[in-house]
Amino acid sequence: MSTEFARLTYKSRRERLTRESLFWGSLDRLVRNPQGFLGLTILLVLVGAAVFAPALTWHEPNAQDATARFLAPSWDHPLGTDELRRDLYTRTLYGLRVSLAISLVAVSIGAAFGIAIGFVSGYAGGWTDTITMRLVDTLLAFPGLLSALAILTILGPSLRNVAISIAFFAVPSFARLARAQMLSERNKDYVASARALGAGPGRIILRQITPNAIAPLLTQVALFMASAVIVSASLSFLGLGERPPDPSLGGLINTAKSNLQKAWWYAAFPGAALALLLLSLNLLADAVNDAIDPYARRRA
Repeated sequence: MSTEFARLTYKSRRERLTRESLFWGSLDRLVRNPQGFLGLTILLVLVGAAVFAPALTWHEPNAQDATARFLAPSWDHPLGTDELRRDLYTRTLYGLRVSLAISLVAVSIGAAFGIAIGFVSGYAGGWTDTITMRLVDTLLAFPGLLSALAILTILGPSLRNVAISIAFFAVPSFARLARAQMLSERNKDYVASARALGAGPGRIILRQITPNAIAPLLTQVALFMASAVIVSASLSFLGLGERPPDPSLGGLINTAKSNLQKAWWYAAFPGAALALLLLSLNLLADAVNDAIDPYARRRA
């Protein structure tokens, strides 16, 4: 009995160390990749600026200065002011916070539901898989932005409904990819061995297949974060996101379009923040794909 317990303890410890080594090895390859290092650095700077916006700014986002209409960038107003005499540096950081929060929450929810649906459908097969994938195909037939506009028309414009709309059109993309990964893994020898040892479907999916199928899904998360940022900014640009006077990157760019001749900085800095965010996410997605690639692990 003690020998069997020692064997199981050793096996559990070995599996844990293997998972940890894979994680730290992937993280090391990500950081060593110049593209990944640059993307991660830019993203961390932007996230830090958004999270600590109250500590990094000295104006309220909606506060108005009677003498500060369309002021150019200066020490007191690093990114200038807008037509209502509000500090654009403060409003850009708070708008960046909104874009990051909506994208993170929406993609997390959409990815969780989509991956669960794809894994269960691919593992079950048969009529379950056929019916589920036909429903997913129906959702994929509608463009993401169009689906978001339809949902916001029904539910009304708000940040919560923007997150719901983004999560909704994220589900089919993740479901399709998760199903493809499940189909490529479910008939392999290690799954058959686990099934022969009496492991149930839930344990096989979570403990055996998921670690081997998760790599492309993590890359898809990073890529979809960029898409979510674009959709969120687009909806805010159309006036369907954050409600005025609260700031959002899309809302700032929308308001700036009629004042470009008076204040070039109005759209330049919120647009630059949005562009840097998208650049960092795309660089990070490519680097994550390289870092968790099994062939890269073998070469290392």
